[in-house]
Amino acid sequence: MDKVVASAADAVADIADGSSLAVGGFGLCGVPAVLIRALYEQGAGDLRVVSNNCGLDGRGLGQLLAAGRIARAMGSYVGDNKEFARQYLAGELEVELMPQGTLAERLRAGGAGIPAFYTPAGVGTLVAEGGLPWRYGADGAVAIASPAKEVREFGGRSYVLEEAITTDFALVRAAKGDRHGNLVFARAARNFNPLCATAGRVTLAEVEELVEPGELDPDAVHLPGVFVQRVVALTAEQAADKPIERRTTSATSASSASPARRKAGA
Repeated sequence: MDKVVASAADAVADIADGSSLAVGGFGLCGVPAVLIRALYEQGAGDLRVVSNNCGLDGRGLGQLLAAGRIARAMGSYVGDNKEFARQYLAGELEVELMPQGTLAERLRAGGAGIPAFYTPAGVGTLVAEGGLPWRYGADGAVAIASPAKEVREFGGRSYVLEEAITTDFALVRAAKGDRHGNLVFARAARNFNPLCATAGRVTLAEVEELVEPGELDPDAVHLPGVFVQRVVALTAEQAADKPIERRTTSATSASSASPARRKAGA
């Protein structure tokens, strides 16, 4: 029952060329950066990645992307990753984009053993009708386009059939975890992590704080350990490394100043 492995390198050692991966996180929030870095150093390539986005240039999945190790990406957001856009438009990367809610539900369905589901998202668009460019050729023409999907009517409304997603491995990050693999996620870092964890046949979790079995309140557990096969305990330095994708600040206004400062005319 003790699922803790000695290092991130040990956790990713059997990820082979051509493996499919579900990777948690949104932008740089909740991204399993240590496991991704270990996979980069391990050397596996021709990877099929399912993630909301592909990180940033040089951060998160962006490391694998820049090294040419990702062959196909499924997600819903490109963001500010210039290398992702370059590879896609140059025909070096196959990309399947979809509505964000559809991505979340396809992962959830895969983890729940549901093969497919109907959703109104995408009806009347190329998502349902087909023709979305998945891969471009060297000449800039569409080499591979998305196929048309089944559309049915329920209760007078049209719905498109979407298939569930399962992957060979899943990489996730949690705020807390115990040796049995029970995980707790912090706030926005919860995003896609639980969904990816359930969709992977073998799930690797890096945890910022490792606790002993029984220390987690069962009602506070976001993901039961049955979905997790390997746990990597992060060092304090690794746990504290949480870059911000886009830092913004705003000036303090008089209305937001403390009562004492307002009384003093500050």
